[in-house]
Amino acid sequence: MNQKGAGNSQLHVEWHKLLRRTREGAIKQRVSGALIVLGAVLLGYVGSEYAAMYREQQALHRQWLEQQSSSLAGALCPVSRHDGLTRVSIPKIDLDVIVVEGTNHKALRLGPGHLKGTPSPGEAGNSVISAHRDTFFRHIYELKDGDQIQVRRDGHTYTFQVTGKKIVMPNDVSVLKKTSDARLTLITCYPIYYIGPAPKRLVVFSKLINTSKASERAQTTPRTRHHS
Repeated sequence: MNQKGAGNSQLHVEWHKLLRRTREGAIKQRVSGALIVLGAVLLGYVGSEYAAMYREQQALHRQWLEQQSSSLAGALCPVSRHDGLTRVSIPKIDLDVIVVEGTNHKALRLGPGHLKGTPSPGEAGNSVISAHRDTFFRHIYELKDGDQIQVRRDGHTYTFQVTGKKIVMPNDVSVLKKTSDARLTLITCYPIYYIGPAPKRLVVFSKLINTSKASERAQTTPRTRHHS
């Protein structure tokens, strides 16, 4: 092959390399653009979910105020044992939320959910409340023995004391076992900051240590805040 032919061949090779790099660059740009758009969509979705949770909790707190006002107004309009809202406060982690009934996806979007079939908090037996690890129960892993959990419902305040915590597999139903005394069990997914569906469950156990009639101040001036 003469020098001119060799030069043309080399030029042809370089031209194809340039085309390939150009195509690869264009593909990378498209992929990067698509990922940016996807990320923005996901952030928007997560933001809207958090905003919805906040609004729902604010609405539930307003219902709580109305409920307590009706209860204080009198004996003329007592709060039904089954209709009253349940409010959970954990000072250690600055959590103050209204609990909803049920633990399905729709319920847990609104707040921590009381597991149906378990007694109401304060009644004899093991009452179970569950919530997502990335919203309301994000910080329950910080709870230690001796920390207190307050539950207010039907004009009474039930004070529980944390007795321990445990990490279990999702199919471990021993944490739901019935008890003769009043207990409160909190459950969330674990690890807390795991990306994707968390493979385990964090369980916090507590026992009832005090029951009292809620004071007028405690009933009518709740903090309308939740931890997310």
